[in-house]
Amino acid sequence: MRIVFLQSAEADLKDLRSYIVRNFGKDAWRTSYAKIKESVATIAAHPKAGRIPPELESLNISQYRQVLSGKNSVIYELRDDTAYMHIACDTRRDLQGLLMKRIVRHA
Repeated sequence: MRIVFLQSAEADLKDLRSYIVRNFGKDAWRTSYAKIKESVATIAAHPKAGRIPPELESLNISQYRQVLSGKNSVIYELRDDTAYMHIACDTRRDLQGLLMKRIVRHA
């Protein structure tokens, strides 16, 4: 499976890095980033292993999936032979609000 990081996910990673380094230090970021990379490798090998986020399942949107990576979440979309990385965020973030903001922006 091919992996494509969308601009939104790349921006999320930069924001996540700043947040983690500022609040928990560089070692915490290295650990978190390593876990995110492992999760992306898992997505590439087993794309349907992620679960449909409950926030989207209730809307009957099933092409998006989520994997938890330590204290972070990665939201991706499956289309043909490609997994598009949409969101990388802290699990404590308001995922429903973030999803709605992104969906409205792309609609």
